Amino acid sequence: MRGLPRVSPQTRERILAIASEMGYVASSAASGLATGRTRTVGVLAPYVSRWFFSRAIEGVDIALQENQYNLMLINLGGYGGNRERLFEHTMLRKQIDALVVLCLGLQPSELEHLHLTEIPLVAVGGPVKGFHQVCIDDYQAAQLATKHLIELGHRRIAQVLGDDKDEVDFAVPKLRDRAFEETLLAAGLRFEPGWELNGDFTVAGGVRAAAQLFDAPGEKPTAVFCASDEMALGVIMEAQRRGIRVPQELSVVGIDNHEFAEAAGLTTVAQNPVEQGRLAADMLIKELDGAVGTVRSVAAPFELLVRSSTAPPSR
Repeated sequence: MRGLPRVSPQTRERILAIASEMGYVASSAASGLATGRTRTVGVLAPYVSRWFFSRAIEGVDIALQENQYNLMLINLGGYGGNRERLFEHTMLRKQIDALVVLCLGLQPSELEHLHLTEIPLVAVGGPVKGFHQVCIDDYQAAQLATKHLIELGHRRIAQVLGDDKDEVDFAVPKLRDRAFEETLLAAGLRFEPGWELNGDFTVAGGVRAAAQLFDAPGEKPTAVFCASDEMALGVIMEAQRRGIRVPQELSVVGIDNHEFAEAAGLTTVAQNPVEQGRLAADMLIKELDGAVGTVRSVAAPFELLVRSSTAPPSR
């Protein structure tokens, strides 16, 4: 059954035929007892419903299936939740051979638990302290989007952030926020604190942020930088609902290249979470198969895709 030598072809053929007739499938649990391996890779995700996370999980799963590995999804169900039980019991009980951590800030005790597992680990979509990662340079991506608006001639630019107040030490929104502010200041532009709004990395959050921006008294921005496409789509929806023309009266740019971005004509800084997840899983599998040193940090590519949501200001 295992394809080992010293078995005659006739005997092998006969046994395999009987196994096929009986519908026999080798037990991965029994194999794990013999090898100490589960052939299972865990994916630790703060959410599974949001675009980046679901696409990254898809990429991990593609690589695992190609190499006959199983995927164990460890869904935190949002930041907070019953994280202690997941960290102390799920991973430390050796149910997985390796782990992919998706875009997640971790508490010191949680980082300690991950180090105690002594299994290969790669972060995807954002840095995790002390581990290798596959992700874009979030600072440069946000800088590229902001410079695009400035080069079009915009001087009054608002920002919709994706910061989640419940999360500790989550680097991605902070990097994008800092890049936006520093790029404005470097161009000699004024940063307006009242034009910095939280959109929670969701379409609904983008709608709420846009409503606050449009309802606020005083001067209005001519452009909005959004730290994710989902929030940018929400801003465009609210603008259209109010009769604000995009891009004639308001330019909008995002980050990600969400699957709806092209249909919406959204200018964005594109990344590919499917490929990031796939690369991370491939490295882990090779490491597990004995290629020591395969797991490393990789800077994922990104590019500005200019579509119809951005244009020079009309006022």
